[in-house]
Amino acid sequence: MISLPPGTRVYLASKPVSMRLGFDGLVALVRPLFDQEPYGGHVFLFRSRKGSYLKALYWDGTGLCLFSKRLERHRFVWPPLVNGGVVLSAAQFALLIEAMDWRRTVVPEAPRLPVQM
Repeated sequence: MISLPPGTRVYLASKPVSMRLGFDGLVALVRPLFDQEPYGGHVFLFRSRKGSYLKALYWDGTGLCLFSKRLERHRFVWPPLVNGGVVLSAAQFALLIEAMDWRRTVVPEAPRLPVQM
């Protein structure tokens, strides 16, 4: 399990990219896909064409980290292929890494405070 600091956003690229890309190649994709700074402390996820291979790019404050995971029998659950990407919550990210269907998770609404008169 990868724990993320509070406030870290997880950006998921919906279109597949070449898994031959390393640090520099994935950094070059972050700005056009997500309109974000790759060195801002957020996680950027990329998938292979088949959907069984995942790479995560993350700036931890001292350097870039590149994590990868390959599923042997299944595929990661990914959103439909569209331009840009999707923002995930930390819980959805944890489900995605475990190859579970993160799309079925619903973030509960904040409780409404009683109106005082």
